[in-house]
Amino acid sequence: MASLSQFSFSHMLVFILLAFFCFSNLCFCFKPKHFNLSTQAVHWSSAGATWYGSPDGAGSDGGACGYGNIVSQAPFSSLVTGIGPSLYNSGKECGACYKIKCTKHPMCSGKPVRVVITDFCPGGPCASESAHFDLSGTAFGSMAIPGEENKLRDAGVLQIRYARVACDYSGKTIMFHVDPGSNHEYFAVVVEFEEGDGDLARVDLLQASSEPDEWWEMNQSWGAVWQLNAGTELHPPFSIRLTSQYSGQTLVAKNVIPIGWQPGATYRSLVNYL
Repeated sequence: MASLSQFSFSHMLVFILLAFFCFSNLCFCFKPKHFNLSTQAVHWSSAGATWYGSPDGAGSDGGACGYGNIVSQAPFSSLVTGIGPSLYNSGKECGACYKIKCTKHPMCSGKPVRVVITDFCPGGPCASESAHFDLSGTAFGSMAIPGEENKLRDAGVLQIRYARVACDYSGKTIMFHVDPGSNHEYFAVVVEFEEGDGDLARVDLLQASSEPDEWWEMNQSWGAVWQLNAGTELHPPFSIRLTSQYSGQTLVAKNVIPIGWQPGATYRSLVNYL
């Protein structure tokens, strides 16, 4: 009996150790690169800030990310920014959201405002400072005490605090604007309104005639524009798979580009990250 009990106990101990080892490794294997931004605490850092364009405008008409005139429309609503090289990341951070606030000028409200990266600021303080926001006139003024926006803009340059945050477009789904130069063998698209991380590391396309796992990797053309030069006729409808830059989360917009799609048209998906 004693030997049988010892045998059972030793086997149970081995089982427990193996279970613990396997569980630990499974947790490690499936651990994401980062937690989603929507679950993270806000961590503030320091940056410089300037503004460009008209005092109540959106900076420029779409800027280096390729969003076009939607930057002045809801949900962006001109609360947008150009960003220096350190945060622009060769356009991979187009669509990322930040909270900004100023406290060191008498006209600062101290209240945070969320802005979206839609443009690139390549020179001057944008290049020399570790982080710099070249804000639209609207975004710069939004940091002011109500009614004192022009006085704050008159300051020209500010030291601000900034923090990366999740994008939230109040339930709006992701949209895909087809580049006007697209055709049956070349397809390019601007990805708009990604909630959560906001940024993209990878975009893949699945055509109707493909096997379920035969995704074509698209290349980042510039900014938020992704392209596929297939060299052969592509067969719609197209499904598009997005992989976020910050957390590596994937999302599939199934058959979002329909049969009979048109260059220059915009197509709304049924999905988003939040």
